[in-house]
Amino acid sequence: MKFETYHISSAIKRNLSDLGFKRPTDIQYKAIPSIMKGEDVLAIAQTGTGKTAAFAIPIIDRIHKTKTSKQSWGIKCIIMVPTRELAAQIGSVFNELSKHTKVKTFTVFGGVEQDPQIKKLADGIDVLVATPGRMFDLISQGAINLKQIDTLVLDEADQMLDLGFINDICAIKKKLSQRHQTLFFSATINKEIKKLAFSQVKSSAIRIQISPDDPVSKNVSHFVMFVEMDDKRFFLRRFIDDNPEARIIVFVRTRVRAERVAKALERGGIQSETLHGEKDQKDRTDVMNRFKQGQMNILIATDVSARGIDISDVHYVINYDLPEKSENYVHRVGRTGRGTNKGIAISFCSKEETDRLEAIQLFLNKKIETIPISKKDYAFTLSLSSEQESIQELIKGQEEWEKTKKKKYKKK
Repeated sequence: MKFETYHISSAIKRNLSDLGFKRPTDIQYKAIPSIMKGEDVLAIAQTGTGKTAAFAIPIIDRIHKTKTSKQSWGIKCIIMVPTRELAAQIGSVFNELSKHTKVKTFTVFGGVEQDPQIKKLADGIDVLVATPGRMFDLISQGAINLKQIDTLVLDEADQMLDLGFINDICAIKKKLSQRHQTLFFSATINKEIKKLAFSQVKSSAIRIQISPDDPVSKNVSHFVMFVEMDDKRFFLRRFIDDNPEARIIVFVRTRVRAERVAKALERGGIQSETLHGEKDQKDRTDVMNRFKQGQMNILIATDVSARGIDISDVHYVINYDLPEKSENYVHRVGRTGRGTNKGIAISFCSKEETDRLEAIQLFLNKKIETIPISKKDYAFTLSLSSEQESIQELIKGQEEWEKTKKKKYKKK
């Protein structure tokens, strides 16, 4: 079945064609008809399989067909998301799909000035994409009116519920004065979170689960290399040097680790950027834009960004540190192999992380293929380093970074 045969507006079909979307993915094929009928939907599908478009297409179509002009008289749909990066990503998808239609989408999140957001809301919008904190601030100030809302969407519903936003979700639903549709979308969900999700939708809700035995898209190939913790930086340098044109996202546990890895790459003559929660929103947005535009090819990120990066041509995801939560592995590696593209995920596993690796394999319901490293090759990789970094040098580098951070906050 092709999008041309769907009973959606010609403007949306034109946008889909311009974006190169001819046929719906599995999740789109199963979710769009139910959403168009006004049914509640709880959908679980692998990351990178087109979940956002699965709810964006029918929502935009419904609003476009019910409007008589481009003037907006009240928000019709709210999409709640856990992170700023994801909010920006979803807002971008809605804007792309709503070109040539009467639908206006706006995104609000914290870390930036409120006044421009309040002004834009006053001008009138149809779809609001928001993180909970900033959204509730604007509701309390009277900048967001909930009277016209007929659709509530939770994207990455598992994280929203796991982070304790269930009370916020209930509070929003109580404020919705008219009958509304509730849509929950996620890539992973456990039994306890699923119960919470079910409590927020109608008993007749449509439940969709794509590839339940494999939470990761089949377009992603998985590998693991067993490397000592202190040697990981050398193997990362070698991998990047061996793949000079590749676009790579490197995931680490903490923002401190992110800055250390970036410094280690810099000492090896490799430029990279970091993305983590300690950066202010402007810096995070600038880094994302530079990476999207290809101004740099190496991005070092923490899990704060694992769900908010939608770039089609990421060739490799490297788990420099294995994640504490197995489900975060799914969201990390989902940054590659998006859409119809192929991708490769490589994990560096130290002795201290073998338990995490076992938990991830259990979560994936399959074993990750090992890339064997001979003693000779291991020694050769270490020998490629032009300098041997001592503990004192690492401490010095960290102290310099901490000083820079303190100066930055003083300026604010």
